[in-house]
Amino acid sequence: MFGAGRRASGSAAAHGSGSGRAAAGLTAAEAEARSPTEAEARLPTEAEVRRLCRLATAAAGVHDGHLAVEFVSAERIAELNARHRKRANATDVLAFPIDGAPVPRGQRPHVDGTGPAGARELGDVVICPEYASDVREAIVHGVLHLVGLDHETDNGEMLALQRRVLAQVGA
Repeated sequence: MFGAGRRASGSAAAHGSGSGRAAAGLTAAEAEARSPTEAEARLPTEAEVRRLCRLATAAAGVHDGHLAVEFVSAERIAELNARHRKRANATDVLAFPIDGAPVPRGQRPHVDGTGPAGARELGDVVICPEYASDVREAIVHGVLHLVGLDHETDNGEMLALQRRVLAQVGA
């Protein structure tokens, strides 16, 4: 079972390509009191976010864990990107893994049974809908980074897995 919780606060972030419809930084009542921006209107429902997270982690061989997905403004993601990646610009998605269990090159996390028992503290995915061309893709991409996959160092495995997960949901 995957749970949601924390806000992004990890020490390292990986770039990629909250649940619900409330805009980051606003209470639910404040978000409902104003009309949503175009980016906010494209946000998936909480149920869709959970389904995408489950599909992405299962595709990588992780079937239990805790993670959070947060939707933020361009200013907030630029701040996080500058702090954690030393890049002073906004981006679409950042992933902040927590348990940080290293994955040997060529292996997927936990597939070989060597990972820690029980639910993992996977981490946080932070998405800026304004910069994401496809919010669902950003969710899947960020979650795959949380479970240890990295398209910058693998042989195309992460992006192939991402395409398969998105095809399952018709995205």
